[in-house]
Amino acid sequence: MTKHVCKGLFFAVMGLLLVGCAAQKPQTPFQPQALQAGGYGQKVDNFLVILDASGSMAEAYKGQKKLDYAKQIVSRMNQTIPDLKLTGGLREFSPSLWSGELTSLVYGQTAYSKAGLEDALQQVKRAGGHTPLAVAIDAAGDDLASARGDIALIIVGDGEHGDIALGESNMDRAPVVAAENLKSLFGDRLCIYTVQVGDSATGKWVMEQVARAGQCGFMANADDIASADGMADFVEKVFFAKVRRPMDSDGDGVTDDLDRCPNTPKGVKVDARGCPLDTDGDGVPDHLDQCPDTPKGVKVDKQGCPIDTDGDGVPDYLDECPDTPKGATVNSVGCWALKGVVLFGVNKSELKPAAYPLLDEVVSIMKKNPDIRGFIEGHTDSTGSEAYNQQLSEKRARAVEAYIESHGIDRARFSVKGYGETKPLAPNDTPEGRQENRRVELRRTR
Repeated sequence: MTKHVCKGLFFAVMGLLLVGCAAQKPQTPFQPQALQAGGYGQKVDNFLVILDASGSMAEAYKGQKKLDYAKQIVSRMNQTIPDLKLTGGLREFSPSLWSGELTSLVYGQTAYSKAGLEDALQQVKRAGGHTPLAVAIDAAGDDLASARGDIALIIVGDGEHGDIALGESNMDRAPVVAAENLKSLFGDRLCIYTVQVGDSATGKWVMEQVARAGQCGFMANADDIASADGMADFVEKVFFAKVRRPMDSDGDGVTDDLDRCPNTPKGVKVDARGCPLDTDGDGVPDHLDQCPDTPKGVKVDKQGCPIDTDGDGVPDYLDECPDTPKGATVNSVGCWALKGVVLFGVNKSELKPAAYPLLDEVVSIMKKNPDIRGFIEGHTDSTGSEAYNQQLSEKRARAVEAYIESHGIDRARFSVKGYGETKPLAPNDTPEGRQENRRVELRRTR
């Protein structure tokens, strides 16, 4: 062996070693991108991957066999799918060396697990033959026959079949027809997604048409989804759907589809129906209710306060004299009252001068309202006998009548009566209570 020959052999061997080392250079591990669950809902219950392992997949592409690239894509998809309750499967198509089958179900249909799909994927090791994609699609009908819920059929391959010349009239339509038949079998439950490995125009046409036959899927190129971001986008579109959250236009925490009061002001507390709270149930919401503790059943005004028809400050539901003239001084039950503490001393029926302003008020009101007719009612506390108190109450009523008449009011406009101690306003066991009961009341009759 000459020196030059030895030198040539040396460089040849070194070249092979370098190539071998380059081929064995470890690749950067794939880091799947985590999908954010917010705003998305699972739309697939079952999926089946059809992996092309036919002869054309033995061709080189991007420094490796197409089949290896396709397996890498499926593996990355497997790593990216989040933990979901799914039924999964893997079918490959290529002639079997042992059984002669054109396509076989390698995995599933079974409860999906990442480890299960990955192990099955590694069983597909060689590419060969001219098995048509249509055979695998037809077989998928049996694989999915018992599937419940929605289905994603994911086909990964180059779309090539034999030596078909480019030109739509010569394209292989068998896979498209098979996809259309499968779609008619499962209807809206099935969507078909195709992933083309390679850049063949013929293969692209076939994969596009197959995906289109599914009516709700799409075709992607393997190069576009090989990255972590690209694969995350692919998995999201195949397995998830954006959840359309019902709007809450007024921001009260109750969505519009359930909100019976959709224009509630911001910050107002609402009930489960989205309506402002009305604690006292008077029909006026709390944020507008100026009287939030109105008893149930009481009629209220726009501010949520009990109606006071005669405007005397005592609401109708408490007013025993609802027609009191405007401007009249009333007691706690809304009656025109001349309080005994001002008018009369103990056991006395004579008017005190301090009572004159109140009596003048009565005269003024009577003159302004000539149609007013009423009762003058006298009352006492419980001190003394009942008979004595009866007489005393009548004298007090007559004293008021005389004063009013002396100031120009016809006596015929009044009826006079004494009630003695029978109608106390307050308990008689305290000085204050007894003062409250020594009184004269005026009641309007019309």
